[in-house]
Amino acid sequence: MLFLQLLADGLISGMAVGVVAISFSLVYATTRVFHVAHAGLYTLGGYIAWYATERGLALGLACVLAMAGAAAVGGLIQQQLYARLERSKASPLVMLIASLGALAILQNLIAIAFTPNILSFSNSWRLETFAIGPVTLSYAQIVLAIACLIAFFWLLWFTQTTRHGRRIRAVASNPLLAEITRLRPATVSIQVMMIASGLVAIPGVLVGLDQAMQPYTGTLVLLTATIAMIAGGIGSLTGAFIVSIVLSVLQTLSLAVMSGRWAIAATFGLFIVFILIKPEGLFRKR
Repeated sequence: MLFLQLLADGLISGMAVGVVAISFSLVYATTRVFHVAHAGLYTLGGYIAWYATERGLALGLACVLAMAGAAAVGGLIQQQLYARLERSKASPLVMLIASLGALAILQNLIAIAFTPNILSFSNSWRLETFAIGPVTLSYAQIVLAIACLIAFFWLLWFTQTTRHGRRIRAVASNPLLAEITRLRPATVSIQVMMIASGLVAIPGVLVGLDQAMQPYTGTLVLLTATIAMIAGGIGSLTGAFIVSIVLSVLQTLSLAVMSGRWAIAATFGLFIVFILIKPEGLFRKR
């Protein structure tokens, strides 16, 4: 049945967007930077893994390499760009423009290195399918869903139960008090950026494995993730993840009655109505 197939596809793509949303939310809640360059790190992770697999590296190791590479670049952006601007008392608008510049640089460097053409992983098993009743999923989709669920629950566990997670939440709650109590917010911000960048590389790799990659595709993914973060309640990881899935399911199901361009417009229209009614988000986080 078409409905069940679209529902399954929407759930899986929603999990991928959800990891982008929760990692973006973690950065924003801690640093207060609207880090749109996150879209470039999402794309970078996919291309690093593609390059590694083309050189004969196993996909698992390539994914780890992609996470490490994205984390290193994310940490560099925080240390050399955002932290410098923060010390200069730059306004949020200046930080946003700087982040847009970092995104443009990342995307164009990827296009120069790998061409702007569509690239696909050469792993043959990614095209094999597994049927569950009337629903057919590729092995790449199954791996994507499992990996994204693991990433989501790991981040919840990390931020809620570990000592370092509590330190991150303290910095996010009150940066000035964290500075006074020697929690070193600047160091925490770099660490948060590296964690979030490593996490966003996971869907960057696995969505590329399932579909294909282009240097500029991460922007629309981040836009959907940002909407999910706001609608879910800024600071709520669970809210961002759930709303990401809901948005993706709505977009996918709407393809049965309208074209893809109108499906995206309709989803964003619903978001505007929702924010007008409930501007604090679905899962308000104190």
